[in-house]
Amino acid sequence: MARTSLPPNQARQRAAADATLRDDTAPGKKRLDLFHFMPFRLNRLAAEVSSALSVEYRARYGLDIPEWRVLATLGFRSDACSAQYIAHCTRTHKSTISRAVSALMERQIVERVENEDDRREFRLQLTRKGQSLYEELIPRLQRKEQEILSCLSASERKELAKLLGKIEASLELVQTSEEADAKEAY
Repeated sequence: MARTSLPPNQARQRAAADATLRDDTAPGKKRLDLFHFMPFRLNRLAAEVSSALSVEYRARYGLDIPEWRVLATLGFRSDACSAQYIAHCTRTHKSTISRAVSALMERQIVERVENEDDRREFRLQLTRKGQSLYEELIPRLQRKEQEILSCLSASERKELAKLLGKIEASLELVQTSEEADAKEAY
């Protein structure tokens, strides 16, 4: 039976599925091929996408990636939250978030408010200036997201979102702001 050749993308995908572990020259020795190892690929892709997005907020608004994460987390919320919440949501170390919060407070983008339930604790929220910045920046980032995803068809985008959601669920990651708000640990 004659075998038909696969389109280049499908051929690469099939080879990648079989090639994460490759035989080395020594008998019985295996090596990890990072370019086919999914955690490496996801991390590299995340870093590249993050870098591409940072172009939109670094030059024009003077924000670095941790500052953007604070701004974005506070921007989608309807009420104030703790720095710990931001660290958990963004999977960013708390000291990095703390430095970003300090820088944003200095620029009057973020402010501390007293926690009504526990006066010893302060929560964070955007100032009016921070809210304006957030509202100006979001459309720019959404356009950049569309550019990044433009190599995928609408059905591929939908499938990608579904697959990422499955992985997030298997790792027990919060997937919506409502779910994050409902979790006391956040």
